[in-house]
Amino acid sequence: MSNDYPRSVRAGSSAELYDAGLRSHLLQVYNYMAGGLALTGLTAYLTFLAAVTSDPSQAVAQLHGGLYLTQFGAVLFGPVMWLFVLGSFGLVMFLSFRIQHMSVGAAATSFLVYASLIGVTFASLFVVYTMTSIAQVFFITAITFGAMSLYGYTTGRDLSGMGSFLFMGLIGILIAMLVNFFMHSAAISFAISVIGVLIFTGLTAYDTQVIKSSYSASMDGTLRGRAAIIGALQLYLDFINLFLMLLRLLGDRR
Repeated sequence: MSNDYPRSVRAGSSAELYDAGLRSHLLQVYNYMAGGLALTGLTAYLTFLAAVTSDPSQAVAQLHGGLYLTQFGAVLFGPVMWLFVLGSFGLVMFLSFRIQHMSVGAAATSFLVYASLIGVTFASLFVVYTMTSIAQVFFITAITFGAMSLYGYTTGRDLSGMGSFLFMGLIGILIAMLVNFFMHSAAISFAISVIGVLIFTGLTAYDTQVIKSSYSASMDGTLRGRAAIIGALQLYLDFINLFLMLLRLLGDRR
């Protein structure tokens, strides 16, 4: 008994240290993600205020519901918007494939720049949907995301099989969106939104479990920082895509 007791104490201490390190790592992941979401929302709203006005004397084009485009808005919501869309896509691909060769500071900066670019593209949401419905859908998204992320963290079930299925569903959604870009079918659009909600809800749980399982107490500060940023990026993408799908289903248009 005297030999087993110290061994059990050491095992308990190691487990406690691991759990504390894991909680600290996940907190860092969620802090990065929350910072990215906050930056996206702030950038989207400020861009909307600069691009759209209710004062006809400052307008260069009329939209709807008493809204007008400013000179800045007329430029932004034209072909220039494609530069932000393509730029954000290129940056997220670069970050995903090159993060292991970047410093933590450079990776964090790239993530925040990406969140800002997404914010610029999201300015158009304030033109299409009422601010009240945007806030309501954001709240619904946050509750859904939080519940599924908690499930992914606490469940003892291996979600890897579900992850493969969800990834195939995601590819199908992207193909369907591309097809519907030319067809403009309301029925297909509705189906995409419903299936998209299910896919990104599931991916939230799956990605949380992947982030949890990929943590190692032996990682140094650099590896842990990179892992936190890529984890935050995954959850950020889950959140904003879930938000967009829910907004298409539940949002009130102007």
